[in-house]
Amino acid sequence: MYYYIIIGVLTGLGVWLVGSYAVIRNIEEPSYTVLEKRAGYEIRQYEPYILAETTVSGDYQTALSDGFRIIADYIFGNNTTKTSIAMTTPVLERTSETIAMTVPVVSTLETSASRMVAFVLPSKYTLDTLPQPNNAAVQLREVSGRKVAVRRFTWYATEKRIEAQKAVLEQKLRTDGMVTIGTAEVAQYNPPLSFPLTLRNEIMIPIE
Repeated sequence: MYYYIIIGVLTGLGVWLVGSYAVIRNIEEPSYTVLEKRAGYEIRQYEPYILAETTVSGDYQTALSDGFRIIADYIFGNNTTKTSIAMTTPVLERTSETIAMTVPVVSTLETSASRMVAFVLPSKYTLDTLPQPNNAAVQLREVSGRKVAVRRFTWYATEKRIEAQKAVLEQKLRTDGMVTIGTAEVAQYNPPLSFPLTLRNEIMIPIE
């Protein structure tokens, strides 16, 4: 009896693992070139891309959930042409640049923090060809090509783990003499119910 239970559990975990990889295998993400790999992070050069973004308040998980819902409403058809726009990765989050502490993605643990949550939109669109949001809370913005330092980590992206990974990357950049030039972001690439070990999360900090 226990044998069959173990087999069932292992089979379920295998399906979960394979499904977690399969669901994101063909999803588009922004185009970039890896310029250099360093200890604990890499340097990438990103091509320009377009974001649909909104500003929300609250702790990290609350803000991410609220922001995701608002922008998902736009890409699922609440726009001027009622067009459904394909999902891409990653979903981005950073503290608002209007907040006093704007250094890296989650620069404060205060629940009143103002945060930007954004979806990267498919590369086939331009700002001229994208349907406009019906909800004024959603803004479309083009991000210029840029160089970023990226630290990747797996498992669930809790606020505490994000702060720890951010601190590690900031320290490595200081040690290597890198000059940061913007607010950092948290990038998440997987659906919420993915197998934990398959989760791809990144801290991204623009550099000179």
